[in-house]
Amino acid sequence: MTDRGSKIVRVRGIVKDFRPGFGLRRKRVLHGVTFDVQDNEIFGFVGPNGAGKTTTLKVLMGLIRPTEGRARVLGHDVGESEFRHRIGFLPENPYFYPFLTAREILDFYARLSGVPASDRAQRVDRLLGLVNLGHAMDTRLRTFSKGMLQRVGIAQALIHDPKVVFLDEPMSGLDPLGRVEIRDLILSLRSEGKTVFMNTYILPDVESICDRVAIIVKGRIRHQGQIEDFLPTDRRETDVLISSLPPETAEELGERFDLEMRGLGERLELRVGEKDVSGVLDAVIRVGAEVVSVTPHRNSLEDVFLDAVRAGDEPGNDGGTN
Repeated sequence: MTDRGSKIVRVRGIVKDFRPGFGLRRKRVLHGVTFDVQDNEIFGFVGPNGAGKTTTLKVLMGLIRPTEGRARVLGHDVGESEFRHRIGFLPENPYFYPFLTAREILDFYARLSGVPASDRAQRVDRLLGLVNLGHAMDTRLRTFSKGMLQRVGIAQALIHDPKVVFLDEPMSGLDPLGRVEIRDLILSLRSEGKTVFMNTYILPDVESICDRVAIIVKGRIRHQGQIEDFLPTDRRETDVLISSLPPETAEELGERFDLEMRGLGERLELRVGEKDVSGVLDAVIRVGAEVVSVTPHRNSLEDVFLDAVRAGDEPGNDGGTN
């Protein structure tokens, strides 16, 4: 049995090159990717489209071999096969036989995964209920929406009760209610002692459920760890919303303080450094303007993500070719 806190996934220096076509130079997609996933955590692997998220996941699944580096899952090299019955996998674009029903396709995957015949029917019905497809379990998949097919995909990844679940864009195609339901399901997996590796670009979901995060941009890991560990704290800011502020006072505030100013009709929103909040409020109140709200601004994962993407777009950080 794996102890909590041990490394369930270990990735060290993974490099992956592809040759786009005959006679063309190889393109490097992954540049020395290194990270760990701990036991019984939800790990968010975050990046823009084309960053290398799915390529990394394919390496972990053993679907492609790395050009350099090594990766292990549950203590086994990803090129081995013994551990595969202990992992579940939802690909980015799952395909299912459209002539089967939801119940039939899950029974099919349960058979492939070696689920005992005595447990199959109960497990299939339970999982269809968990992903809120109990009402459609005997409906053919050709009539399902993209969001419903995504739920089927999540159910098939769990059908054999895996220790580790790899989800590639699990919220894709889901409406807001569906996202909440799947988010709660992922949280329940952690409470059952499972480890979840989740590829996504939906940052609010990452902030709300992930224990740790790695941000990948153009094939390189830019940040890794608990979200709180790499949120910037050197500049604490406050949003001040003001009404009826004379233009000359606004100009004076801009000269006296280091702040950002944005107009909202008759209102003005100021983002002020923490040390200047008192001075700004005194100046605003002195001229008779109305202070509508004062809200501390919390640096978010989105701020860090956008900074990482912008840094990746700088000259010399384009990933290159070999």
